[in-house]
Amino acid sequence: MFTGIIETVGKVRSITPGGDNLTFSIESSFLAELKVDQSIAHNGVCLTVDGMGPDCYTVTAIKETLDKTNLGKLEVGNEINLERCLKLGDRLDGHIVQGHVDCTAVVKDIRDQNGSWEFYFEYDSKEFITVQKGSICVNGISLTVVQSLPGKFSVAVIPYTFDHTNFKGLVKGSTVNLEFDIVGKYILASSQAQLYTNLNK
Repeated sequence: MFTGIIETVGKVRSITPGGDNLTFSIESSFLAELKVDQSIAHNGVCLTVDGMGPDCYTVTAIKETLDKTNLGKLEVGNEINLERCLKLGDRLDGHIVQGHVDCTAVVKDIRDQNGSWEFYFEYDSKEFITVQKGSICVNGISLTVVQSLPGKFSVAVIPYTFDHTNFKGLVKGSTVNLEFDIVGKYILASSQAQLYTNLNK
């Protein structure tokens, strides 16, 4: 379980194929505090630390994860948003994030708002919903939806978030990971189940 508040930006040191999987070596400022079996969100994707080195740690993403996220597009030297899992008793500064990416989205526009930025995203799946002023997790970052339409939305990004995450490297056409609000997903699933029940009476 995560909150969508990025702790640090790591750097991809190496990428090693293994069958359909990819193992990533990640350089991180909190390396000394890590151990094998810990869960860390990488661009919002929950992965388990499976190896430790003197200057980096490793995680492995399986084909299912690579197919549904932007991790397969990473290259050596890329920056990646990192957040360790929530500890009981911590403040929940963002929102409840599971680290289970629903789909990817593409950056369609970035507008300078004279002190902040508004990022516009589009995604293919129409099953998921966003709500104006609701929460959305983009590349592991808890953000508030500004505009919401079917298959598209925008978020406002403050200077601190821009400077301390990999948002500063996004351009039009960049692919990001999305995790929709868990409450919204349960409401949608419940509505769909009710509709199915009514149609089959």
